[in-house]
Amino acid sequence: MINFITHNPNKFNEVNAIMENNKIKINWIKMEYEEIQADNTDYISEDSCKKLENIVDPPYFIDDTGLYIDELNGFPGPYASYVQETLGNKNIIKLASGSRAYFKTVISFYYEKVYQFTGILNGKISGEEKGENKFGYDPIFIPENYNKTLAEVTLEEKNRISHRSRAINNFISFLIENNIK
Repeated sequence: MINFITHNPNKFNEVNAIMENNKIKINWIKMEYEEIQADNTDYISEDSCKKLENIVDPPYFIDDTGLYIDELNGFPGPYASYVQETLGNKNIIKLASGSRAYFKTVISFYYEKVYQFTGILNGKISGEEKGENKFGYDPIFIPENYNKTLAEVTLEEKNRISHRSRAINNFISFLIENNIK
């Protein structure tokens, strides 16, 4: 069984739904782990994954996601979680309503070495918070070719289009090609 390490139940629920649809069982290891502060999501994810090598039994994976807003020169990028806790969605709207933006998720998978899988979702920052799903920036992020926020779509629809689902689907393809369960 593959271990998914995250303290975030929303991430686990999203990832688990996608994995179950592909008949892959994962085990949730609910824990926080050391994460360096850096300007590169790929590097942060890889570094954290390597640090877990002697703590968690492989195979395991983690997810690191950043929100990159054009009007803010890519900020908050990999600092998205900290900015979410510090400023919140209302202040992001004040700073960047209408700006083009994208989410980038990097899955780092440890199986004898670290493998990485990326997913990107382009869109823009909404002028107001909308939707029932209050997970992170979802209430203020409108995906490209949509007129509603990620918080306004069902989990099933979100899992068809999201940055996380794109990264996870790349990961699933790797698991299937390499017969890893």
